[in-house]
Amino acid sequence: MNIHQTITKAAKLLDKNNIKTAHLDSELLLSKVLKKDREYILLNSRENLSKKYLFHFANLINRRKKGEPIAYLTNNKEFWKQTYFVNKNVLIPRPDSEILIEEILSIYGKEKRLKVLDIGTGSGCLLLTILKERKNFSGIGIDVSKKAINVACFNAKLQHLNNRVKFFNSDIDKFFIGKYDIILSNPPYIKKFDLKYLDRDIAAYEPKIALDGGLDGLSETTKVINKASYLIKKNGKLILEIGCYQRNEIVKKLKNKNFYINKIIKDYGKNDRCIISTKL
Repeated sequence: MNIHQTITKAAKLLDKNNIKTAHLDSELLLSKVLKKDREYILLNSRENLSKKYLFHFANLINRRKKGEPIAYLTNNKEFWKQTYFVNKNVLIPRPDSEILIEEILSIYGKEKRLKVLDIGTGSGCLLLTILKERKNFSGIGIDVSKKAINVACFNAKLQHLNNRVKFFNSDIDKFFIGKYDIILSNPPYIKKFDLKYLDRDIAAYEPKIALDGGLDGLSETTKVINKASYLIKKNGKLILEIGCYQRNEIVKKLKNKNFYINKIIKDYGKNDRCIISTKL
């Protein structure tokens, strides 16, 4: 079979299994198998494929039809201006999380020399993107998952940022290193009993530890706020990603820890997504 026939057949199979981006996903997966970009796929549609490539491609398509996210199958995800390595040990970066990046860059100019702490760093995409954009910043990322820290370290090498970032495998409760100008976090905030209602590709494949916010969805966020109040410098900014119905409870918790609420930002779906606060 040639490239065109292979993609057409795969796309039909994915479409039957309710994969909305069936044709695009087929192209991306064949690009991975052939180690070529999509432009090559489109320009060489009549090229015949060897059995080795067809077998590898069929395996990936079979995984995709069951709902496994395309980012895990290709091991990469674009975020902001970079491409990051991802696997099943980290959450897949979302476009909505770029809102945190936009806000930080709008607050702090390029001349500032600041220390950033990223709590629950996962793939490291938030912290590394900020360091990429602000050459005078340095940062630390922590995560309870050792496997996530390995991914973040790998991404730091890919982005040539090893000299300005360190990663630690630690729970926030047990982390006592340094004082920070900026603390950011996208903590787990889904209620434990709501996890099963998430989209199939999230519920079945993304790491539960990065999603499960406890019975009320606030247990991890509460830990972040409590420890951030100790780790942050006076007038430092705490920037939190939140669940869409958590605004009022989190605002109360922040005020109780002497944080001033600067603004609450909505995501592209018009839901409350990010709280920016300042330590008084």
